[in-house]
Parts: sequence; C-alpha cells; structure tokens
Amino acid sequence: MKNVVSTERLPIKMWLSDLEEEALNQAKNLANLPFAFKHIPLMPDSHTGYGMPIGSILATKGVVVPNAVGVDIGCGMCAQKTSLTSISKDELKKVLGTARNLIPLGFNWHETDQDKTLMPLGHDDLEIVSNGYQKARKQIGSLGGGNHFIEIQKGSDGFIWVMIHSGSRNLGYSVAKHYNNIAKDLNAKWHSKVTPDMELAFLPMELDVAKAYISEMNYCVDFALANRKLMMQRMMESLTEIKGDFEKDEIINESHNFAAWENHYNENVLVHRKGATRAFEGELGMIPGSQGTKSYIVRGLGNPESFMSCSHGAGRKMGRKQAQRELDLTFEKKLLDDQDIVHAIRNVKDLDEASSAYKDINIVMNNQKDLAEIVVELQPLAVLKG
Repeated sequence: MKNVVSTERLPIKMWLSDLEEEALNQAKNLANLPFAFKHIPLMPDSHTGYGMPIGSILATKGVVVPNAVGVDIGCGMCAQKTSLTSISKDELKKVLGTARNLIPLGFNWHETDQDKTLMPLGHDDLEIVSNGYQKARKQIGSLGGGNHFIEIQKGSDGFIWVMIHSGSRNLGYSVAKHYNNIAKDLNAKWHSKVTPDMELAFLPMELDVAKAYISEMNYCVDFALANRKLMMQRMMESLTEIKGDFEKDEIINESHNFAAWENHYNENVLVHRKGATRAFEGELGMIPGSQGTKSYIVRGLGNPESFMSCSHGAGRKMGRKQAQRELDLTFEKKLLDDQDIVHAIRNVKDLDEASSAYKDINIVMNNQKDLAEIVVELQPLAVLKG
C-alpha cells in the first residue's frame, strides 16, 4: 500500500501514487457514503470512471449500488494454456484470419442465433434479461469494442496461452441502465444525500427491485463467462486448424465488474468491484498489460485490506480522445513492430488502445506485491481488437 487518505468518513487505502484529482474526488464520495463499510481500496491501476474510479472496491451494508458495478456487468478475463511451445508469425496471422471469421469484433454480432444450450439458464424470470435474450443469442461469442481484446501469448513457462477480455455486451448495459435509472428516481424522491452528480444511486436490499437487480446482474455475470468461453473455444478451433491437435488446460476465469456477498472483518457485506479482480488466497487470476507489454497469471494472497482484490490490468493514464490527439501513430506502431507483435494499431483512431495510453505495468505489478504473486509472465505475440 502506498498511501492512506484519512480526511473522510472512511479511510481511502491506495496502492498507487499517480491518481488524478477527479478519481480521488470520486473515491472521497465513496468514503462518505453512509452505507460504505470499513474503508475504500484503490488498486494500482485506478483511474477516473463513472461514479467511482475504475480499479476500486466498495463494500456496503444493506444496499446495492448499480453504478458501482457499471454498465458492462460481468466484464472480465479468461486465459487458457495450451501444450503448444511455438508458433510462427505467419501461423499467427493465419490463426487471426480464421478467428475473425468465427468471432464478431467491435459492434458486430453473429448473423444467426447461437445454440441456446450455450446460454445460461433462468432468463425467463428476469424482466430485462428476458427482453434482451434473443439479441444476446446473436451476441454470445462476440468480442465487443473498447479495451476488449483477444491475445495469443508466449508464457515464461514455455507454452502458448490465449487470453480474452470481454463482457456481457448489450445485455449487461440494458440491466445496468434500467436499475440505475430506478435507483436515481428513488433517491430523488427520498431527497437522498447521495446527489445525482455523484452517480452512486443506491437500492436498499429490503426492496424487491434491489433483489431483482442482483438476480439480473448475476445472470449477466454468467452470460459474460459463457461469452468468453465460446470465444475461447473458437480461438482453440482456429489454432487447431493451423497447428493441428494439442492439449489444453482448464480455463482460468475472473470477472472484474460485479457485486457479491462476502464476509470481511467478520461481517457479511456486499462487495462491489468495478475494474478490480477478486484475489482470495490461492485463487488464480489474470492481470493484463497493454498490447505491447507483458500480462500475468497471478495467485491471490487474500489481503484483507483490499477486500481480497487486486488490479484488473495496467489502467489507463490517458483518455481515449486524448490518446488519439496526442500519441504519435508511427512511434506506437514501431513500438509493437520492433517486438514482432501482430497488433491492431492501424490508424489514429486505434491510438486509444496504444501501449502509451496505459500505465507502466511493471509499476502496477510492483505496487501490488502484497495483493497477488506472479505465477506466469505472458509476452504478447498477436492481438485481436474490436
């Protein structure tokens, strides 16, 4: 831990020293919520988000805060180790070409419904999920845009890995928006001290609408995992087509946008993680860098001060528009070309996902040695972006 801010109702515990003022103000809002529990941890990748910093954790008593989970409910990472030990650049390009035909990228969906057995069960009893179910059957197994990616990597263990970062597509967005709007309306009626500008409207857990949100949120978490699993299956099919048969380990999966009931400091609390990964003692997870830097398979250390969490990545240091305005396209492409990475930087609009738009992953990892330990270092070989 780098610093503790003690000026608010609850302490703010920070695992970084480069937090921008807006993100700190958001953390202070969290620390002053009457239902916030114990303290507010900020992970080493923290930066400004909507309502609360990305890379922060909010534990609450008696309420759920939809915007403390965010609009991409269940967004997370999965990684799978293969028995392959080498792959050429030409083979990588062929694998990505095959994968592009199987996995819609960006705003694209499948043209036809995917098999309903791929979908989580239980949608019939969920209002918003049920409304979006048919659309979701076309979106399952699709990447989305923004910072979502599929990456083929070479591990320090000598093996080829595949890592995927994606979420719940339009389904999670619809659920988040619906229940956050209800929370805002109710908070206004109650003349709540949680003002609209905080973007932290809450739902007391005794209300049916809060229970409904939890149920729909959990479905979206399950859908996001099913989405990643289908993409991983199709990445493995793409690799097999080029490389022939190989063995695969079990998928490692971690969400970083969700809320869950957990016991901390001998109390049952609802832990909201927004851009933060669960890191219970012994639990495997992933911390990606950028498309030009290493990623990591990590093992959680179960640190109680972070509510047993760690960072979900390197974290942005530049906004998307700022990166497109200020970064040099030639430099960013050369940075990746010099490492012989098959990358996704083609023009100025792609600079929002350039390496220089992100924090130094080495500093991020060093700042959380008390949260997670490195198991495998992963060097990027080829990247698919939305």
